[in-house]
Amino acid sequence: MKQLLSVLVILCWLTPPLQSQPDPQKQAGKLEAFKIGWLTNRLALTPEEAQKFWPIYQQYSREVRQAYQVYHIDKNQLGLEEALLNIKKKYSVEFVKAIPPPKINDFFRAEVEFNEMIRKIWIQRQQSRGRPYPPPPN
Repeated sequence: MKQLLSVLVILCWLTPPLQSQPDPQKQAGKLEAFKIGWLTNRLALTPEEAQKFWPIYQQYSREVRQAYQVYHIDKNQLGLEEALLNIKKKYSVEFVKAIPPPKINDFFRAEVEFNEMIRKIWIQRQQSRGRPYPPPPN
């Protein structure tokens, strides 16, 4: 009986930490929503511009993710940079359909700023948890 009670106490004690683990898909969705809001504000998009811009951005974002997925498989840094440059060239033409050229340059700069801001926040959180940065190699 005491063993059963001990097991139940241990299980109850471990349950809250397991429930507090964030859902990666939910976190990614929150980050993407934050990025959209941040970019909309940073670029000062009008409602008409935003309506045209975000569908094109979604396509752009998918292609960028695909380029990174290929990179994670073949580890070709030059291939990644070339693919990203080609995607930016392609979509700089597409973005003209939605926003004026100066805002396109602002978009690419803002995207870099956003990624840098998120990277700094991630590093700060890792360091506050006592984890080394960069993470140890596998």
